[in-house]
Amino acid sequence: MTAPDYDVVVFGATSFVGQILTRYLAEYLSGQAETLRWAIAGRSKAKLEDVRRSLGAAGQSLPIIVADAANEAQLRVLCAQTRVVVSTVGPYALYGEPLIKVCAESGTDYCDLTGETQWIKRMIEKYEATAQQSGARIVHCCGFDSVPSDMGVYFLQRQAMQHFGAPAAHVKMRVKTLKGGASGGTVASMINVVKEAAADPSLRKELVNPYALCPRGHGFTAHQHYVKAAEFDLDFDAWIAPFVMAAINERVVHRSNALSGKAYGNPFTYDEAMLTGVGFKGRLTALTLVAGLGAFMVGAVISPIRGVMERFLLPQPGEGPSPAAQLAGRYDLRFLGRTEGGQTLRVKITGDRDPGYGSTSKILGQAAASLALDHVKNGIKIGRGGGFWTPATIFDERFIERLTRHAGLRFEVI
Repeated sequence: MTAPDYDVVVFGATSFVGQILTRYLAEYLSGQAETLRWAIAGRSKAKLEDVRRSLGAAGQSLPIIVADAANEAQLRVLCAQTRVVVSTVGPYALYGEPLIKVCAESGTDYCDLTGETQWIKRMIEKYEATAQQSGARIVHCCGFDSVPSDMGVYFLQRQAMQHFGAPAAHVKMRVKTLKGGASGGTVASMINVVKEAAADPSLRKELVNPYALCPRGHGFTAHQHYVKAAEFDLDFDAWIAPFVMAAINERVVHRSNALSGKAYGNPFTYDEAMLTGVGFKGRLTALTLVAGLGAFMVGAVISPIRGVMERFLLPQPGEGPSPAAQLAGRYDLRFLGRTEGGQTLRVKITGDRDPGYGSTSKILGQAAASLALDHVKNGIKIGRGGGFWTPATIFDERFIERLTRHAGLRFEVI
């Protein structure tokens, strides 16, 4: 069998996130001893050439592949040329399935930054058996949702085993700091999820199931706390409010526990929320966040209001935070783990860019590089076989080292 031409192809390189990811990879690879053969792909050759020109000297010899997200024949040609495809073409529920199908059938490894629970579940149900047979390793949620959460719990559990000889049976993640803007693509994905749920009662039920992404027969029965209102958290001595990414992050963490043979324990519980402060001000902030999130959800369901929001209030697809805003963004996530014996451990994960774009592009780039380089030896895949994996079950300490050295994240015990 002929070796592929490339280690990684960035599919959707002309999208808002795709352009950031492409710039990051060009900068990263131009200054590293690591060698990665890569190319960019999308449906418009002219726009891909614009992206390549924007990279200056780093992009002069960067190959271009023309492929449309809806054209399976073109996607098969693309996949035949690479070990890994990293996709930024969203909303994935609208545009992502053909590439998953082709990767699963061709044995091509894949990663993306989706946070669309309902779509991920559909893809697992339709293509996991095919991926297992072909050897394709499919890894969703390789951006801010859900790498800091999933790898944060992985890191905490490794520390718990080292310190206590037992996993943390109960883990909380609290967002202490979150500074960054949203792009039109992210907003479109969120609105699409709400629209689908509003039209499908079975989907609404599925979306509130904390084990929605776990394999059949997972056997988990522990009641999971769902933060849906303003609450006072005694463990953090502060008020908390719902965290919008908890809907995907919590389900990814539970899938990681299931796929790792219940390494975190059978009664494992996990929940996420935002810290809003102490006293009256903290409570008021929590209540305001709850009201704002509720208003967004209601507006997304009601067609006339949704139209006004999309036209006048929300960023359009292709729009997002400026480079200066990405650089000024940051986040600080705090984890608390408690063993069945009552021993506690606290961990913090920080990122040095806005979470959705500046940081996500670096995380996603390192996920693709890790798949292509850390999990291949002499051209043969090593480690996990084919299937749908989470970040914490496909990656390991080498990925944490990559994130620390090259993506601006820090993993610390506090």
